[in-house]
Amino acid sequence: MVEGADGRARCFWAASAPEYIAYHDEEWGRPVRTDQGLYERLTLEAFQSGLAWITILRKREHFRAAFAGFAIERVAAFGDEDVARLMADAGIVRNRRKIEAAITNARAALDVDLTGLIWSHAPDPRPPRPRTRGDMAASTPESVALSKALKKAGFVFVGPTTAYALMQACGLVDDHFEGCHVPPA
Repeated sequence: MVEGADGRARCFWAASAPEYIAYHDEEWGRPVRTDQGLYERLTLEAFQSGLAWITILRKREHFRAAFAGFAIERVAAFGDEDVARLMADAGIVRNRRKIEAAITNARAALDVDLTGLIWSHAPDPRPPRPRTRGDMAASTPESVALSKALKKAGFVFVGPTTAYALMQACGLVDDHFEGCHVPPA
């Protein structure tokens, strides 16, 4: 835990930048139960792979503009011209595999109940909040199962670690540390 300038106890990773503080306090771990919201988080988690999360947070508004507000039907209709446009957009992470994955995943999302699919992998009962960094997992049996289910439905770039990061971000699990000021969702 770290104590912020406001005197609030936060998870260790959440105090080094204003973007982290806002994301931690207002969004991370809060339940997301819309297909569009889940698609956005899934896309951003995939883009984050191999990068610092702060990079994604600082480019998030650019991602939203570049990917049509993460409107699934609009992104699913993207073609080669859109890929070229995105590859030239310095406001986002310009990685062709990740861009193409975002489009592939939008197309896959059209054919499933994305909210139902993702939330069907929430652990029940919900595990307790971690006490130490050692209590945090990079993946879990549920994230492995979610990854497999997403891949079976046609999604790509959704390994177990990305699936677990999605579960954390969207409130399927509560990985705020014990003692964090953010109340359980």
